[in-house]
Amino acid sequence: MDNCCQASTDKLTQTSQCPACHQKGRSVQMITLKAMLQPKALGTIYPESTYAFCSNSSCNVVYFSDMQTLDKTTLKISVFQKDKALDVPVCYCFGWTREGIIQAVQENQHPTDHIRGQVQANRCGCEVNNPQGTCCLGNVNSFIRDLDKS
Repeated sequence: MDNCCQASTDKLTQTSQCPACHQKGRSVQMITLKAMLQPKALGTIYPESTYAFCSNSSCNVVYFSDMQTLDKTTLKISVFQKDKALDVPVCYCFGWTREGIIQAVQENQHPTDHIRGQVQANRCGCEVNNPQGTCCLGNVNSFIRDLDKS
């Protein structure tokens, strides 16, 4: 497994628009869909298609292609961008939930330091653990910034 949180030129970067909300989505690898989808939904995908992730929190679509949309009910897990519950992961590889990050920040700890250490030790697996198929550090940093603003 490559280091998923390092910049790579072979990562998919193609974008297209979600057919439901028209927000740009980011392409995800097929391995991400295979890891995230419930068996019934997995049996409906088109492996030759390119799928993208819709990060719009008000849109029910999680993945889409030119032939199909897959909503949050088709996934095995809750999606950070689609579910505001405190127990939903922000970092899927290392179990950092909103609640855990809030507690750590209140105790003057730094979740991003822990995550970066794990990434440097080549322990992340974002392409199979994170529904967006990419590194979670951006989500973690954004969530912490939003906490600081409130």
